[in-house]
Amino acid sequence: MSDKHLSTQFDSELNRISSRVMELGGLVERQISQAVYSLTQFNLEAVEQVSGMEERVNAMEVEIDYEIASIIGRRQPTARDLRMLMAFSKVTANLERMGDEAHKIARMVQSIIESGAARALPSSELRVAAEMASAMLRKALDALARLDTKAALAILKEDDLIDEEFDGFVRKLITYMMEDPRKISASLDLLFLAKAIERIGDHSKNVAELIIYLVEGKDIRHQSMEAIESAVR
Repeated sequence: MSDKHLSTQFDSELNRISSRVMELGGLVERQISQAVYSLTQFNLEAVEQVSGMEERVNAMEVEIDYEIASIIGRRQPTARDLRMLMAFSKVTANLERMGDEAHKIARMVQSIIESGAARALPSSELRVAAEMASAMLRKALDALARLDTKAALAILKEDDLIDEEFDGFVRKLITYMMEDPRKISASLDLLFLAKAIERIGDHSKNVAELIIYLVEGKDIRHQSMEAIESAVR
């Protein structure tokens, strides 16, 4: 078999992995969208849809990891190709964890609905952060598809805004619980919801960091924004 034919096959395998990762990203994006809808509308049908997607998300993570391990074992890629496969593996893991957070949101919403406390809680305060987190994932997937480091950099900066929303919501929730201690238990559910939303943003940030790693070959985790901006110039 010629080297050219081997190279063409390898490129085809890499493209397939890329397509599968994007497919998983689209599924997780829909899962998060339904989770956000279930939260903002307290909708049980949306809760069920999120739960229904969970099994498929988990299965796809296992399938993609198996394919990546198989390619590495057979092709023994070097340099940029190996970096690409490692980055895709880590992106897959972050996407699956985002799906876990979406599932967690849905389960918590179901608990709140069944407790009868839905209308009494200030859940609308979470809407902005939830929509921001969902939008961050969309932007991260778009940046990944285009290998756009400038877009990835913008996502890293945007993550601070979700953190600010989370901190502000926690302060409001503490005030709410102090005013009416009877709602402490239900309010803690909202606190866990807020944390799940924040984690979705964190995982989107991780994807953005992996885009920069994939394109530039530089690991920019835990670095200052100035150092990261220097890496993508």
